[in-house]
Amino acid sequence: MMQPAYANLIEQLRQKIDEKRIVTDPTLMLAYGTDASFYRLLPQLVLQLDTLDEVIFVIKTCYERQIPMTFRAAGTSLSGQAQSDSVLITLTRRWRDYKVLNDGAQIWLQPGLIGAEANTILAPFGRKIGPDPGSINSCKIGGIVANNASGMCCGTSQNSYRTIAGMTVVLADGTLLNTLDINSIAAFKKSHSKMVSELKLLVSECQANRVLTDKIRHKYRLKNTTGYSLNALVDFDDPIDVLQHLFIGSEGTLGFIADVTYNTVVNHAFKASGLFVFSDIEQTCLAVSQLSKTRVAAVELMDNRSLASVAEKPGMPRFIAQLGLDGNTEAAALLIELHAEDEHDLQLQSDGIQQIINVFSPIEQVDFSRDPHVCEQLWGIRKELFPAVGAVRESGTTVIIEDVAFPIAQLAPAVRDLQTLFVKFEYHEAIIFGHALAGNLHFVFTQAFDTQAEIERYSAFMDAVAQLVSVDYQGSLKAEHGTGRNMAPFIELEWGYEGYQLMLAIKGIFDSGSILNPGVIINADKKAHIKNLKAMPVADELIDKCVECGFCEPVCPSRNLSLTPRQRNTVFREISRLRRSNDDPARLAAMEKTYRYYGLDTCAGTGLCAERCPVGINTGDLVRKLRQNHTPKAKKIASWTGAHFATVTASAKAGLIVASQMHKVLGTDKMLKLTHKAYQLSGHKIPQWTPHLPLAATKITPPIISNITKERVVYFPSCAARNMGVEAQAKDMRPLTEVTISLLEKAGYEVILPEDLDNQCCGMPYISKGFPETAQVKAHQLENVLWEASLQGQYPILMDTSPCASTSKQYLRKELTIYEPFKFVADFVLPRLKIIPQADPVMLHITCTSRREGLAPIIERVTKACAMQVIIPDDITCCGFAGDKGFTKPELNASALAPLKAQVPAGCSEGYSNSRTCEIGLSEHSGIEYRSILYLVDKVSYRY
Repeated sequence: MMQPAYANLIEQLRQKIDEKRIVTDPTLMLAYGTDASFYRLLPQLVLQLDTLDEVIFVIKTCYERQIPMTFRAAGTSLSGQAQSDSVLITLTRRWRDYKVLNDGAQIWLQPGLIGAEANTILAPFGRKIGPDPGSINSCKIGGIVANNASGMCCGTSQNSYRTIAGMTVVLADGTLLNTLDINSIAAFKKSHSKMVSELKLLVSECQANRVLTDKIRHKYRLKNTTGYSLNALVDFDDPIDVLQHLFIGSEGTLGFIADVTYNTVVNHAFKASGLFVFSDIEQTCLAVSQLSKTRVAAVELMDNRSLASVAEKPGMPRFIAQLGLDGNTEAAALLIELHAEDEHDLQLQSDGIQQIINVFSPIEQVDFSRDPHVCEQLWGIRKELFPAVGAVRESGTTVIIEDVAFPIAQLAPAVRDLQTLFVKFEYHEAIIFGHALAGNLHFVFTQAFDTQAEIERYSAFMDAVAQLVSVDYQGSLKAEHGTGRNMAPFIELEWGYEGYQLMLAIKGIFDSGSILNPGVIINADKKAHIKNLKAMPVADELIDKCVECGFCEPVCPSRNLSLTPRQRNTVFREISRLRRSNDDPARLAAMEKTYRYYGLDTCAGTGLCAERCPVGINTGDLVRKLRQNHTPKAKKIASWTGAHFATVTASAKAGLIVASQMHKVLGTDKMLKLTHKAYQLSGHKIPQWTPHLPLAATKITPPIISNITKERVVYFPSCAARNMGVEAQAKDMRPLTEVTISLLEKAGYEVILPEDLDNQCCGMPYISKGFPETAQVKAHQLENVLWEASLQGQYPILMDTSPCASTSKQYLRKELTIYEPFKFVADFVLPRLKIIPQADPVMLHITCTSRREGLAPIIERVTKACAMQVIIPDDITCCGFAGDKGFTKPELNASALAPLKAQVPAGCSEGYSNSRTCEIGLSEHSGIEYRSILYLVDKVSYRY
């Protein structure tokens, strides 16, 4: 039962906010309330806000009613700062605007843009934003600023605090302030004169306290995100400067950050990386001390356990494994990156740094390399450390990554003391690594919270860590991950009474009612860090290793419609727990009902989540497994369709003919209304018609082999291509099969079609719908006909649809060489034909299967060979059509492609891809015709 205060709040919010974006479903609140931390609070409601006006309205309304609220960006934070048991405010995809200013010297960003996207925007200018958190491919600008997140290279000189030029904020009472607008500042100073006076007084009192200011300056020589940014009181006198710098790292406890303007930094084009192993941690840290006096861009420290944890990973230097075989338990390593303006400067740096390193007698090393592949491999070592622990942990435990900083001069003894604590508290799997130049160390360990004894062990360990870091070494308990709930109880221990009183005063000035993210940073409960701990119940081995980091979310096509992979895993864990415990049947039934649509029906099963997941989880595999829960009758029907596949596909083709005839009679508007009604009444079983639905394909005319001296290729037209022709208004009315054969013959190949073609299928439709047995039968049948057609694997095989090619490569066991269109064109067609690229611009969609197989660079290269201007739209990684879901769940396709149409430039009328079904949805939501890349290659190619 919802509390009256929240029910009344919702009634008021409905006046200005679409009810669809006011979430009260308990299952969805569990899902949307999840973040990357090991805490769990359940919101009373979740708001998905579209505009700044909506944000102001909500803040004012909650302020008037004194109802707490929390702001959430990507939810990748680790310290519990994005959790709420009241109102959780999230942003829709409309918060992704940006403006590049002053030739890239500055950039204006809304909080919903991902950090890496900002860098992509700045890349043509040779610039980037300063902060470089490890989660930059997932975390959003709002979170980066609110947490003062940093990373491997930015140190303390290029973080948000140092590179901010201005921001727009909304205060607790709903007041809007733009710190770059003199009129906004003047109005604010007038309306909030008391706040301005209080900030001035706080600055003067702080600066008058010499002992405290010295402590503040010492603390911020290190990386430090423990508590509020007290350095703002020392570095600035102007109250507006103080205010905007206090907002950095404030974790949503002082107000809402509506936009930021960064001073950008140089993104050096010349880089080199090297790996150096030293005999022990002492030698390693002595080297760090010397390197800190140079221009090195990054120095990553890895202790012996870190090296051992990745020793067996593919691509690791052999000497890492040999250290373990030799019984070496002391060696530690430094991964070093250099940046320079040109080749000469880079070489000078490399030589100079190597001389410094040689002084400390490295026992193994990979010399500085400029080869991008080598550099990627070396940084792969560092990136594998967190997943190495996550992947081997026991089911039901969580992975905790702590984040501290020590003075560099004391780094070696600090590491030893941390390792002693690991032994004392029996964290034998714990590893240490980090950004050594800033004295910033991460340590990763696994922890269960299912018993009081485990909770007490963790609590005692954290007490010991807090004493060691903040008192014994005068370091930072949080260097870059934010205070959150995790370190809130220890702020006074680190900063002392006077420092903590300053923070209480800051909170009081901005949020006297404590309605903004209560419990975060300022928390009187000294046990807050061991309360509201997140359970990680065993659910299924396919997802039990999920750490709920959220790295998967930016590439999920359903992320703005239903659930993301992280959220699907979270909900299924709770469903699994309820099934085992049977302690709340009503809640279980409600969750299962919600999950059916949000978790299962709207999952595209792309597998892109596995590419981003640090432990390689493909939530699509779980969804496919859960879809296998079919009745015997359903399985029998699936088996029958597999055995009579030609009949089934002929029926589908007949349906296309009927739909085309009906459209001619009814017209577009009436056809849309009629089929939408049928779609609704049939429970979404009758597909939703679209104007871009293809005509039925014409019968394939088998090519005649006329020249036995020509090279041969086997062409397997997918079932989609065999049945679906072009759309009614297509520029080229030839079906894909005819175009493909024409192109292959133009390139000088004899084309072979497999026997019994109409009965063949790669099995993918059955896999996606949870009929693996039928899929296996179809795959085996196809394998046999391809084996025969290719003369036992001698000829290459072209499949005209990328998902079919990907599925076949995954499931066929014989030595067959299978290609999707782009790779085949690159290897077998372009070298044989003269290409005259067209001037007209083209859109390019890279399918999810192609992305998973690493084909994106080849796809881009082939398309750019055929067209002078190629546009790859932002924020689209998968179209969400997912076989037939574009017909049965068209809202998934619509949501995934929502940003597409606005990115089609004027004068562009054609788009290309390599999946026939994907092209239907792309055409529908772009306003232009998408078709196979083979059409474009055929159009611009000529025989020599």
